[in-house]
Order: sequence, then C-alpha cells, then structure tokens
Amino acid sequence: MKTEASAARTRGLGSGDAARRTIEAGRAGRKPPHAVAKAGRPPAAVSLSLSVQYAVEAPALPRWRLRRWIARALDGARDDGLVAFQGMEISMRIVGLAEGRRLNRDFRGRDYATNVLTFEYGVGPDDVARGDIVLCLPVLRREAREQRKTPLAHAAHLTVHGTLHALGYDHIRERDARRMEGLETRVLADMGIADPYAPR
Repeated sequence: MKTEASAARTRGLGSGDAARRTIEAGRAGRKPPHAVAKAGRPPAAVSLSLSVQYAVEAPALPRWRLRRWIARALDGARDDGLVAFQGMEISMRIVGLAEGRRLNRDFRGRDYATNVLTFEYGVGPDDVARGDIVLCLPVLRREAREQRKTPLAHAAHLTVHGTLHALGYDHIRERDARRMEGLETRVLADMGIADPYAPR
C-alpha cells in the first residue's frame, strides 16, 4: 500500500505563495526540529487541538473518530521518543477527487488525486507543533476495496500515517520507512486493526 505526503512551511492549503515554498517531506534520517529542541525532557501528555473540514460528506468519519486516531498516533510517537513538545494543532480536511488532484498537483507537481497529503509546519515558540492533513475520500474507498480492507481500517491507517508525517516522520530512506511503518503498525494493532503492510 502506498501512502504519500507533502510538507509545506506555510499554513493555508490554497495559497499560491505556499505552493512556491512547498518542500518534499523527508529529512532523511534527521530528527524533526521539535524533537531536537526538546530532547532530554521527560515526555508529558500532549494536548491536541483538532479542526475538521468536510468538502464532501463523510458520515463514517466524524470528528470524534478522527480525533481518537490522531491521539493514538501522538501517544505512539511520544512513546517512540520523538514527540517532546507540549501540544499539537492539526487541521484535517476530507476532500473529493477534484480538490485532491488540485492540491497534489499544486503542492507536489503530481497531476492525480492521492490518498493523503500532510503539510508539516514544525513547532512554534509556544511549543505547539502544527500540521494539516488532507484525506481524499474517493481514493481512500477505492484503495480499501483493492486491498480488501474495510474503509474505516484504511481511514485509520491514513490518519495515523498523516499524523506521523506532521510530526516529522518519513519513509524516503529504508531505515526511516521501517521505523515509521513499524510505529504505524503498533498504533493500529493497539486499536485492533490489522497490519496494513502485511501481504493480502
């Protein structure tokens, strides 16, 4: 299963200026800046502020469910040793094919709708990490059918995957991919969801 993400240094998904400043996600083995800045401190509970926008109807993905998945990803990342800041602010948007394709084209130069996009903004002076996650619902549903998964299990995986990208995890290099995918698998297993990377 392929998941994809992009990272932007500025907030706002529709800004032309943001598109020009977009960078590919991936630090190739380096810790995220927020982890470096807070290294050595004992992990504390991470507060979570979540806003959700629905460009398409998604009754199976209410805010409370998305929040639960994101919170579990934050707990897993904290236990993994990379989350050492005080809070996380995430905006999540559920979109259709046209918007998903436009965002992927404008921010990543790829003219197709992908399953998940993550915009990572790092941690601010207030010790709060920020990011945006975009889920493309039609792609999510199609992939779930192709991979013989339930749409909810696949949505949980993509949400966890996007959250970890927002925290600085990546899968460009093999060792980084092993760490990220291993963490995703553990977080999902704790929620009773099968390994998304296991052959089917």
